Order: sequence, then structure tokens, then C-alpha cells
Amino acid sequence: MPGYKLPRLKDRTIIIYKEVLFQGCGRRCHMQVMVELFGIPRARAGIESTVAIGSNLGDVLADLASRFPQLAETCIDGRELRVGYIANLRAEQFVTSADTPLSEGDTLLLLSLDAGG
Repeated sequence: MPGYKLPRLKDRTIIIYKEVLFQGCGRRCHMQVMVELFGIPRARAGIESTVAIGSNLGDVLADLASRFPQLAETCIDGRELRVGYIANLRAEQFVTSADTPLSEGDTLLLLSLDAGG
């Protein structure tokens, strides 16, 4: 895919670099967000964590869906989470809105509502 580099690191984390038009900054930016997967999302993606690109939750979900089709089939619908799945931002709040803003270096946990219960 044009615009992507897929280096594999020893810990199996995949880092993706993709240009994203960051709303309001008027220039191209690379916004990387650490995504940790738990429960069903982890099983479908086949990885524990990855780095995704996006300035909001919808962008990150779309990036994940494009790289992990089985994750998308089960957990992601376009730029939103399917019913039964939720994201936790910075271990501070649960979020589901595609418009939730993200910052460079944020950590996002993606899990099914029954995980850990």
C-alpha cells in the first residue's frame, strides 16, 4: 500500500506510518496512538498491541479495520465500534464516539464489554 511502511519489531508491535491531515493544523501530521487489544479484539487481530494513526477515534478505528480485516468483521463498523465493544482512553474514560479527539502518544484500549468480567 502506498504511504505505508511495515517494520516488524522484536516485540511483534507493528508500527504504521501514514500521512493524516490533522484538522486545524493546516499541514500534514503523523499522529500515532498506541492501541492495546483485549478479549475478542485481541483474538480477531492476532496481536496484543499496535500503533494506529488518527486524530480521533474514528480515524484510528478505520486504520485498524484496514489492516486487520477479521477485527473489522467482528468489532468495527466503518469508523465506529460495533455493539458490545468499547474503547478506553488513557485509562481515564470509556469512549465510543468516532469524533473523540486523540493526541499524539495516547493509549487506547479496545475491548469487548464482557472482557475481564
